[in-house]
Amino acid sequence: MAPSEFIIANTELVRPPLTPEIVLHLASEIVPIWRKTEEELSAEGVPPPFWAFAWAGGQALARYVLDHPETVAGKSVLDFASGSGLSAIAAMKSGADSVLASEIDAFAIAAITLNARVNDVCVTSSNSDFVGRDDGWQVVIAGDVCYEREMSGRVFDWLKSLAARGALVLMGDPGRNYLPGSHLRELAVYDVQTTRELEDHDVRRTTVWQVVG
Repeated sequence: MAPSEFIIANTELVRPPLTPEIVLHLASEIVPIWRKTEEELSAEGVPPPFWAFAWAGGQALARYVLDHPETVAGKSVLDFASGSGLSAIAAMKSGADSVLASEIDAFAIAAITLNARVNDVCVTSSNSDFVGRDDGWQVVIAGDVCYEREMSGRVFDWLKSLAARGALVLMGDPGRNYLPGSHLRELAVYDVQTTRELEDHDVRRTTVWQVVG
């Protein structure tokens, strides 16, 4: 089964609570779709299907971009660790000139393509490792990327370097353990409705930060 067929068969079209303007192919429970993903790939230890859920950081970023279209209008945007593509879609709906959504999971790439199509926007996607690269993006957005120590440090150093050369770098974070304590400027705070399937609270207070180089 192709990844796109798998996604259509195992998800429903849902409007995330904070961004009802956008509809996504999402799952209601993480364990069943995770098991089905492993079965589909005939492998154990497959990474969780992050693409199948609208995480708090991504919802907050998408809401901020939709409410502040001038942030991305007419600009080239990189949505790093895009997941479902929620923030990338919000950027295109807000008038971005182009959006590149990066993900390392082939199912996520398929989900981004499907979700962009159902929202009638064009988002380019890539499974390349973009950390350390600079392709001249004017805006870089990243949601929920601070949940592992090693990855968080590597990604944040890269994001700081992009901010230092003049890119607008935005992060959405609901208080993950490895969020840096400096080089951040608070832009907005949202109470994001989530699920106990993903979080330890039904609502996560989530901040949109600007990375300062």
